Amino acid sequence: MQGNGSLRIRVLVVDDHKIVREGLVSILAEQPDIEVVGQAGNGREAIEMASRLSPHVIIMDVSMPLMNGDEATRQVKMLHPEIRVIALSMFEESDMIQKMFLAGAESYVLKTAPSEALLSAIRYRKEH
Repeated sequence: MQGNGSLRIRVLVVDDHKIVREGLVSILAEQPDIEVVGQAGNGREAIEMASRLSPHVIIMDVSMPLMNGDEATRQVKMLHPEIRVIALSMFEESDMIQKMFLAGAESYVLKTAPSEALLSAIRYRKEH
């Protein structure tokens, strides 16, 4: 594990609920290898911020107003295939999970999962 060098994982948090975003940011802020570079409240903001902030990882809420997570993921992956997208959802339905994977998400984490599940999804590629 590296120190506080430039190898920190840059993360963009996307969720339409401010309290959920703030909770995620506070969990991530405690991690020395993770840097939250931005927060978005919907899919359109996520696409714009992905281009402007160049995150390594986007934590993408599946269900949002204006543009759902699957459409936002599809557009982000078209523009920036190098950005990894982690779907975050309350829904366990297989069609919702499949939609996100087909759109290009690399991981699918339930909002009810322990924070370690999200952290390991964020760090997954770092070892490779």
